[in-house]
Amino acid sequence: MTVRHFTPRGMLQPVPYHHIAVGTGTKHVHISGQIARRPDGTAVAPGDLTGQVAQALRNTAVGLAGAGATFSDVLRLTFYVTRWVPEKMGDFMAGVEAAANEIGLPVPLPPASLIGVDCLFEPDVLVEVEATALLD
Repeated sequence: MTVRHFTPRGMLQPVPYHHIAVGTGTKHVHISGQIARRPDGTAVAPGDLTGQVAQALRNTAVGLAGAGATFSDVLRLTFYVTRWVPEKMGDFMAGVEAAANEIGLPVPLPPASLIGVDCLFEPDVLVEVEATALLD
């Protein structure tokens, strides 16, 4: 197995992700920030954080598959969410859960960071997801 996820005793628990990923592969895969857009650029779920998280993760899965990877190969996920406040966590996690089975996203997630930002590159974009994976 190229990537092993775990959370050692003594680290904050429970959280919806593992704290540690150890990779032993040699092929690095970097998926640029994915947003809730269809291939033709049409916005998906305008104004809906849950729907945008789910679609951004689906787009991330497409990128991973294009590189011959899956979410089991992911070392790290980074989420950027506009105007973040802790009260949005339920909607955010609902988006993760809505897509998880469909795209093979493990629970708990790989190591992940959620970063609040004022805005992303267009006003309707509420979330952006980056992924780093490792293959043999």
